[in-house]
Amino acid sequence: MDEMINNLEQKMKKSIESYENRLKTVRAGRANPSSLDGVVVSYYGTPTPLKQLATISVPEATQLLIKPFDKGCLKDIEKAIFDSDLGYTPNNDGETIRIVIPALTEERRKELTKQVKKMAEDAKISIRNIRHDGIEEAKKMEAPEDEVKGAEDRIQDLVNEYNKKIDTILKEKEQELLTV
Repeated sequence: MDEMINNLEQKMKKSIESYENRLKTVRAGRANPSSLDGVVVSYYGTPTPLKQLATISVPEATQLLIKPFDKGCLKDIEKAIFDSDLGYTPNNDGETIRIVIPALTEERRKELTKQVKKMAEDAKISIRNIRHDGIEEAKKMEAPEDEVKGAEDRIQDLVNEYNKKIDTILKEKEQELLTV
């Protein structure tokens, strides 16, 4: 039982890590290279993540600088950034691409807050699914009924703990988004 519960806890930790990584892609008015992690460029017909084709740096607090390893793919990178739903406008100077991060409007901040809440709910659903799988696994074990009940209680305690972590992370991100 202990080993099964430890495995469930590891899965819950991975869910939290995944949630935190998804939150990094939500920008809060400051330049963050990880906001471009989801951008995929068609590089000679092959979908390739942007970070494999270029270095992404932050020369100023509200600016991203993308310097491709192969200058021939500048237009492809520019197109991929336009096509992404990030709301960025890339400026191509023939050598690099600069993206000036626009200040967030109140409407956009509220929209991003809704997006972050949905991500939190997805993370909680993931935790609940792990709980469901764990309880099913505990019931299948050849163990006395009181041990199974004890395992279910321990699993529920883990779920409560990880849901609190998700709520804490959500509050921090909401605060970051709503701070002008």
